[in-house]
Amino acid sequence: MDAIAGQLIAYGVPIVGLNVLLQQLGLPIPAVPTMMIAGALAVAGRLDFMQAFAISIAASLVADLAWYWAGRRYGYPVLRGLCRISLSPDTCVRQTEGIFERWGFLSIVVSKFVPGFAIVAPPIAGALRMRAAPFIAASIGSAALWVGAAMMAGAVFARQIDVALGWMEGHAAAAALTVGVLFAVYVAAKALQRWRMSRFLAGAMISVDELREALGGESPPMVIDVTSKLAQAERGRIPGAIALDLDALATRDDFPDDRDIVLYCECPNEASSRRGAQLLIRKGLRRVRPLLGGFGGWVAAGHPVEPGA
Repeated sequence: MDAIAGQLIAYGVPIVGLNVLLQQLGLPIPAVPTMMIAGALAVAGRLDFMQAFAISIAASLVADLAWYWAGRRYGYPVLRGLCRISLSPDTCVRQTEGIFERWGFLSIVVSKFVPGFAIVAPPIAGALRMRAAPFIAASIGSAALWVGAAMMAGAVFARQIDVALGWMEGHAAAAALTVGVLFAVYVAAKALQRWRMSRFLAGAMISVDELREALGGESPPMVIDVTSKLAQAERGRIPGAIALDLDALATRDDFPDDRDIVLYCECPNEASSRRGAQLLIRKGLRRVRPLLGGFGGWVAAGHPVEPGA
């Protein structure tokens, strides 16, 4: 067996719990392979299944509570910080808000199975003031399903896992090279996508002071908050702004063409508002301007905020 199995045999269930804790805190350390190997070892009688199951759930809950209280204490800056390191910041905040708004409690229960959602779900639950008791119950349920599925899969496919680990041990260089090349290609594609978006709208950005002045003019711009209504209700909005997510921007056709349309969000690098601007430009609109700094920049400048709808 490979080194991971050797470590699990030598140190038992604590290493499973530590792996889960570090992965759920955000470190790029996969936990599912470790849990699957633990399940395979449990079938062979070399590891206690229930102890590994319980410590993994406890570790996941500790990490989730840490992010939940960070979101409750510091709000959206925590979520933006997490999404800033995401390979898809243009969808990170928006999809998280949309999933949580639509499913609430159940979104936390299934969060471990949704790529990119597991880490950001706890802080957004805290930022949007989900009560602690339901969150803890949902977090435990989610961890139990996630850990149980991984360990049961390992138990069912114990023989195949043993064969796969043996092959990887004998072909470690080839396996590492293949994974590294695929990951590098994926990262490069995402970086190119970000660069093209930034270049596309670099000259159209409007500053918070320019927007403040324009709102007091004779032909004020239409201001669109490209977030969920749930998030807007929690943090407020720029006076007069309406909430339209990207799906609504893509389907609606009643936008004015005789004045500016300003879009803002709480995303890293104004990613969602830039994406929204692209959607409107494809509809033939030309006076579309993402807000530089987004809602956070507006608040930091001391400009007024009104309660969300």
